[in-house]
Amino acid sequence: MPASRAGSLVSGPAHGPLPALLLAMTAATGLVDAVSVLGLGRVFVANMTGNIVFLGFAVAGAPGFALAASLAALGGFLVGALAGGALATSRAHRRGHLLRDAALIETVLLLVSVVLLVGVSGTPSSGLASAVAALAAIALGLQNSAVRRLAVPDLTTTVLTMTLTGIAADVRSSGRPVVTRRVLSVAMMFGGALIGAVLVLHTGLAWALLPAPVILLLIVLVLAVVVRRPAPWQEGAAG
Repeated sequence: MPASRAGSLVSGPAHGPLPALLLAMTAATGLVDAVSVLGLGRVFVANMTGNIVFLGFAVAGAPGFALAASLAALGGFLVGALAGGALATSRAHRRGHLLRDAALIETVLLLVSVVLLVGVSGTPSSGLASAVAALAAIALGLQNSAVRRLAVPDLTTTVLTMTLTGIAADVRSSGRPVVTRRVLSVAMMFGGALIGAVLVLHTGLAWALLPAPVILLLIVLVLAVVVRRPAPWQEGAAG
């Protein structure tokens, strides 16, 4: 296997530090969705497939599903994706700057969500749940657009269906670094969701959500340093 491909598990000339940073971002996604599903009335803010299914349940009148929060998340995600598309266009040839700026905006949005949840015990009111769901979904929609433009194989940070498919379907043809990266992506999402669920169950929603913007802020700080040095991985979208 070419050295550039083998080295792209966590770093390498093709993608630099992006794989490692996107794995960390995947864990943050798991944390955010744990808070949204368990604390905001069964609503996904990162996985719109699941959210639309939940929206169908809510419209049907199934108990425990929040119609307003699901609609707010869907609308917020589209707004975030639109903004992320504009950001990706303006940073088309500066991959490190794109992820840095997207992560910074996400950090701010999620910190505002944390502030809104301070002092909330139990399930928040419908209005507050909808506001937090919308803010978090804007952040994740922005993330989706940015990560899509980065085009790092197997690291979408939010949806694992194709990642799991690839693990099974390509197990014989894919090299070890590719399979390992896919498995790590699943593990990071699982770990983030697990930690988020434990925090939701044993602390307040604000404390449960707080680790996500902290992770994103660390990503911003790392990128603020590495983008100072020109490197091939920073130029344009990788194929």
